[in-house]
Formats: sequence, structure tokens, C-alpha cells
Amino acid sequence: MSAQNDRTGKGAGGVAVDVAGDAARDTGGGSGFGGRAAGPPAGPVLVTGAAGYLGQALVAALRGAGPTVIATDLASPPPPSLAPSPSLSPAAPMPFSAGDPAHPAVDDAPTGRPMVGDDRSTSPGSVIFAAGDLTDPRWQDALFEHRPATVFHLAGIVSGAAEADFERGRRVNLDATLQLLERCRRQAAAGGPPVTLVYTSSIAVFGVPLPARIDDHTPPAPTLSYGAHKRAIEILLDDYSRRGLLDARGLRLPGVVVRPPLPNGALSGFNSDLIREPLAGRDYDCPVGEEATLWLSSLRHVVGNLIRMAALPAAAPGPARTVNAPAIAVSAGQIRDAIARVSPAAAARIRFSAVPDPALVAQFGRWPLACDFARARALGLTTDASLDTLIAEHLAGRPAAAGPPRMAGQR
Repeated sequence: MSAQNDRTGKGAGGVAVDVAGDAARDTGGGSGFGGRAAGPPAGPVLVTGAAGYLGQALVAALRGAGPTVIATDLASPPPPSLAPSPSLSPAAPMPFSAGDPAHPAVDDAPTGRPMVGDDRSTSPGSVIFAAGDLTDPRWQDALFEHRPATVFHLAGIVSGAAEADFERGRRVNLDATLQLLERCRRQAAAGGPPVTLVYTSSIAVFGVPLPARIDDHTPPAPTLSYGAHKRAIEILLDDYSRRGLLDARGLRLPGVVVRPPLPNGALSGFNSDLIREPLAGRDYDCPVGEEATLWLSSLRHVVGNLIRMAALPAAAPGPARTVNAPAIAVSAGQIRDAIARVSPAAAARIRFSAVPDPALVAQFGRWPLACDFARARALGLTTDASLDTLIAEHLAGRPAAAGPPRMAGQR
């Protein structure tokens, strides 16, 4: 493997993620903490939700960077981006299949029966895909036999799905995450390596009506169950870190684009649809009007930001351990105009709703254009320079097969 490949991974959709260089390029000289560039995290590394869009890209960026990566999700067998990798599961099979509605899948992972085996061999830079259910305490016990030093916790039930099924959302987003925090705490208390935990929170912690301006001082006030789950865990991250039980860092993600057309229950899925569908040659009926405003960031920057969060000194985030990830704030009409600069024909395929869903617009289409991400910038976090660069990266990294058509306005 070349020196370049040692620090550059191919994320979902073939997007390159440079884990060391993006901060210096995009912010003009690294983070606000002595110019420290983000290197690979300490290992072993555990990644939950690893078969999802973001999880696959994160694992790909970490692959070969140094530590062994244990990548877990309900998917079985591993998705193509995680193969070839050895597999790992508890020595005894789980008593349910991943398709069991009582143990729902997370993110946009396919479902199947958990793999069974006892291959526990690891080597530096390797990826072990481990299929299992985080809501099962025995599965978390099996994962922590590897004594991870860094945990990226991405698994979750997203906005629409959590709103539709309260118990399912609570079980995955709250109960399983609390179990994970406790295993991190108990590992250190038993003399194992203290854990650095990076948690993917969400801008859904800000509820409706959305403020006219959001910055580092805007108080969260969620109005969706998903946002409430995220905010509850953020508070616990502060407390566990204050007590020295683990070193937690949270990152509130904006709309991460451009996702594939696999529905995962996210009400904000139109963010990606609006870019992907017309550029793939399909007509698209957007469920919001062109005046809707969105916060977006590309997959490459979000993956880089997660890795940089793991590499920060423990004191860097301060007492409030969760940070608003930087994003570009744009209107849906501006997205259409940026597409038109690349392909007027693609822009002509977009039809905005004349009567958009008021509830959808209130939570997902009124993100303030007046926003500031000073704290994230000081930590060395980055986002795209413009819509044009984001769309250009999507076109450069888009897979040859665009995937099945998505129903117009589906969410």
C-alpha cells in the first residue's frame, strides 16, 4: 500500500477521504490546538452502524491507517465496501435474526441472520466485520472483548423511523447507547484502556420553530423523539467526561450528502434526492419549495471531522463535549441553480412543491442562513467550500450504477 493510500480511504460512492490533509487545506493550517493534524485514532477501534452510508465510508478511511477496526452492524454478510475482511461473532449464535421486528435494523443496513464464528485474530490495519445487534447486552460484551481504545458510535434509528415507533427508537438510540457508555466505563474501571468515544449527534436537537440564527450558544430544544434521544445522550457525554469515566466527544451532523437512494427513515432524505435524482437523469418532485433552507456537508468532510474529533486532546472540546459540525447553509433554489451550472437539463428535471408539507418544512426546510460554526472551526473541523465543489465531488465519485429510481417526494 502506498504512502498516499495509508492515509486516504475510499468512502461510500468512491469518495476519497484524506484523514490528515483536509484540515490544512480547508482551514489554512490545521486545528486551533497547536496546528495538530488529525492522525489515525488509537486502537483497537470499534465502529457501530458500520454498514450504513456514513459507517462504510468511515471504516474505509480507517482501513490500513494503523489500528485494528472492529466494524459492527446488523448486516450479514458485510457490504461490499467492507469486504474482504475476516468476520467475528460471539461463539454462540444470537437467538433471533436481524430481520426480527423486535430487534430492528439500524441506519440503512440490509438485514440478515447474524454471522456465527470464533475467529478472533487481528492484525494492525485490519478490519473485522462483526454482525450483531447492539441492543443485545451479550453482543456488546463480545465486542468489548477486544478492549477498544476508540469507539465511533454511529448506529441509530433516525428521525422518521424513531417518530413512527417510539419503543424501537428508544431501545436503539437510548438503551443501547447507555449500555455502550457503561461498557466503556467498566472497561477503564477494570484496568483496561480508557475509551475515547466519538458520538454522532444531530442538528435535530434544535426543534421547531427553528431559531433565526444558530451558533455555539444556541440552546437545544428538540421537538422530535430522535432529537430528544440525541440531546439526552449529549448530556450524559458531558457527565461521563466530567467524572473522568471516559473521554467523549459529540458531533452534531447536518444533512450528509449525497446519500444513495436507500430509504432509512430519515425525513431529511430529500436533501440528497434533490441533488442525486436530476443528475442521474430522473425527474424529481421535491417535497419542499425552492425557498426552503438546508444545512449540508459532503461525506468526505463529515468522515474527516469524525476522525479529527477522535484525535483531539482530551481537554480540547471543553466541558460541553458536543460541537455543531460546520455546514454550508443554502436554499433549495440555490441547489437547483448550482446543478444548472453543471447541467441545465438536470436542473430542468426538478419540480418544487407548490404546497409543501408544513411539518416537514418547519423541521427540515427552515435551517437559518444566519449561522456560525466558530467552535468547530477552532477545533480544525471543515466543510465544503461551496455548493459547486460539493456537487463536483459527487459527480466525480458517483458510482456507475445510480441505483433504482426513488419515488418522487419519498421520505
